[in-house]
Amino acid sequence: MQIAGQNKKAKRDYNILQTFEAGIVLYGDEVKSLRSKSCSLQDSFARVEGEEAYLYNMHIPEFGQSSYFKSEPKRRRKLLLHKKEIKKLMGRTTQQGLTIVPLKVYLNKRGLVKVEIALAKGRHTYDKRRKLKEKAEKREAQREMKDFNR
Repeated sequence: MQIAGQNKKAKRDYNILQTFEAGIVLYGDEVKSLRSKSCSLQDSFARVEGEEAYLYNMHIPEFGQSSYFKSEPKRRRKLLLHKKEIKKLMGRTTQQGLTIVPLKVYLNKRGLVKVEIALAKGRHTYDKRRKLKEKAEKREAQREMKDFNR
């Protein structure tokens, strides 16, 4: 698995409830650009419209060696999911107020581009601070145990 891009802020800003793997509809020059590991998921999100899911604000830069056809870097891209998954996402986002956030874009073993999306609930600022504090305390405790065991 070759990771083309990650949304590192997603795990800090959201509580991840459930993850899904989705295919994505791309043009040829976009796939070549992703193979060179240049992709940004910052501020991107997914939305269900009708019976289809779309990914917004995912930035894939133009491929330098492409010919006359150049795709738009931040265009809306269709996600390929099963109907049951789309209905589940639609229900959870409309009724419970959850958000669909992309976590990472990667190429699997067969060379297909996949997107890992997650149902997430936004965190407040004080929750983020508390999470960082707990992480620092855990790291400090592990250091102390390591020094104690020597």
